[in-house]
Amino acid sequence: MDIGPFMRSVVAVNASVPDDAFTADALGTRREGSGVVIREGGLVLTIGYLITEAEEVWLTTQGGRVVAGHALAYDQETGFGLVQALGALDLPPVPLGQSGRVRIGDPVFVADGGGSYVRASVVAKQEFAGYWEYLLDEAIFTVPAHPSWGGAALLDADGRLVGIGSLHLQMSGGGETADINMSVPIDLLGPILDDLLALGQTRRPARPWLGVFSAEQNGKVIVMSVAEGGPAATAGLREGDVISDVRDGEVESLADFYRKVWTSGPAGTEVPLRVLRGGREAWLRVRSADRGDFLRKPQLQ
Repeated sequence: MDIGPFMRSVVAVNASVPDDAFTADALGTRREGSGVVIREGGLVLTIGYLITEAEEVWLTTQGGRVVAGHALAYDQETGFGLVQALGALDLPPVPLGQSGRVRIGDPVFVADGGGSYVRASVVAKQEFAGYWEYLLDEAIFTVPAHPSWGGAALLDADGRLVGIGSLHLQMSGGGETADINMSVPIDLLGPILDDLLALGQTRRPARPWLGVFSAEQNGKVIVMSVAEGGPAATAGLREGDVISDVRDGEVESLADFYRKVWTSGPAGTEVPLRVLRGGREAWLRVRSADRGDFLRKPQLQ
C-alpha cells in the first residue's frame, strides 16, 4: 500500500509548558511528538500529555512549514488531545477507521510527523492500566515499535486512522523481550468529539482522582509516589504503601483499584483506603478531587 497521501497529514507537535505547571516535573516543559489532521481547517488529534498545560503549541508540516496551534482540549479518560491550527496547514484530513474491526495479526503503519513510519503488526488488543490513574478497556499493541511514538498515527492497511500512539513498552514472552507501542483506539473519539470541540471537555462528570502513581506486582498495588499537593499526599499516603482495600472491597489488581475508586462517587468523594505499611495495617481517608482543577487551562495564543 502507498501511504504517501496519508503520511503528509501527520504533523510534528511541539509544546512549551511553564516551569511551575502541575505536570512540569513529570512530563517536562518541552514536549515533542506528532499529531494527525482529522478535519478540514486544521483540527489535529494528538496524545493529550503533549499539550497538557501548554502555553505555546507549534505544528510543523513535513514540508517544514511551522504554524501556531491552540491546545483546544485534553480528555483525561481516553488520553486524546486536540489542537486547532491557527494558520492554514493546507493538509487533507486522514479518514477515520474503526479500531473495533482491527484484528490481532493485522498489518498496520505507525507514522510520525517527521515523515518516518514503521510497518508493524497488531500483537494484542487488551486492557491497559497506567500508573497515573489511567485505564483503557482495550488498547492496541503493535510491533515493531516506532521510536517516535507519542501522538503518532496508527493507520490500517487502507490508510485509515485507527489509533493514536501513546506509549513505548516492553513485552516479555518465551524468555525474550520485545519493544512494543501502545495506541489509544480511535473508536473512543467519536462519542466525545463534539463535546471537546464545543466545551474543551466532555459533559460526563470528572472521575475522582487521588494523585497516586501505582504499580502492580504479583497482584498487589504498590504506591510508587504521590503527586505533591494532591489528595493522596495530603492524606498521608506514602511511597511503598500497599493498597489492599477500597472501602469494604479487596483490591485485586491495578485496574480493579481504579474501578473501585471511580465507582465510589463523584470527584470530591472521600475514599477510604486500607494500606499495608511496614507490616502493619492502617486506614487512610483520601478526599478525592477533579484532576483538572490542578491543571492550567489552555489560553488562546
